[in-house]
Amino acid sequence: MLNIVGHRKIWFTISAILVGAAIIAMVLFGFKLNADFQGGTLWQFSLPGANASLSSVQQFFSSNLHISGASVSTDGGTDSFIARFDAIDEATHQADIAALKAQWPSFTELSFQSIGPSVGAALKRNVMIAIILVLIGISLYIAFAFRKASRPVSSWKYGWITLLTLIHDVSIPAGMLAILGRFKGIQIDTNTVVALLVVMGFSVHDTIVVFDRVRENLLLRRGKEKFADIVNDSVNQTLARSINTSVTLILVLLALYFVGPMNLSYFILTLLVGVVTGIYSSIFIASPLLVAVSPKE
Repeated sequence: MLNIVGHRKIWFTISAILVGAAIIAMVLFGFKLNADFQGGTLWQFSLPGANASLSSVQQFFSSNLHISGASVSTDGGTDSFIARFDAIDEATHQADIAALKAQWPSFTELSFQSIGPSVGAALKRNVMIAIILVLIGISLYIAFAFRKASRPVSSWKYGWITLLTLIHDVSIPAGMLAILGRFKGIQIDTNTVVALLVVMGFSVHDTIVVFDRVRENLLLRRGKEKFADIVNDSVNQTLARSINTSVTLILVLLALYFVGPMNLSYFILTLLVGVVTGIYSSIFIASPLLVAVSPKE
């Protein structure tokens, strides 16, 4: 049996380094927001059989469409391109389509969205409100659900520990996105926010499984064993289940990342990093924290 709780200082140190690095990255680099949050146009299209290079498409947007600030990207393995630039109206959109078709007759529009600055600001505000409400709601629910396991750790501490693990699991992939934004130009969009919310849901699910086993063992063995031993046994009892469930999900995400659509690659990468940190926190952070905040026996 692994003595996970007994080595909790090691796990806490690893997490402190990762979260600290993520926070530093977010403070220093910030996030590059796409059209969803700051307004602008996101245009995905393909040029099958045209043998168009990224530089030629970028040059066309600058010289022919007179969009000097356009950022055009491609994954290099397909004929699909994604262009990001300031918001345009529908008349300009149609004129640009005609110009692109004249240059590359095989031009095919895959998706197009143009959002004004006021809409983007409102969406940004609503996203922040949604995340805060989710965090508060989860913490209150966990505190209520574990009210019968209030000895030796108060039920509200289960909620606060769950909240801390959520922050842990979200901050690490968020720090990764800040680094990618700085060095790779990756932008935060609504898909990224959805990925972070999914990570939060996965993290809570895995943490509750471990906490629920702690609650069961407390009711059965209270007064017979030390609280630290009960928590350590509970983690070991759920260890195989947590790893097996998570590995199957990781395999699916890896497959999607390497063969999935280009526009979802960073959505999947965010999920992948978040799932891994969620596994780590549910096993090595959440339950050892219960012991750390419990009264000394």
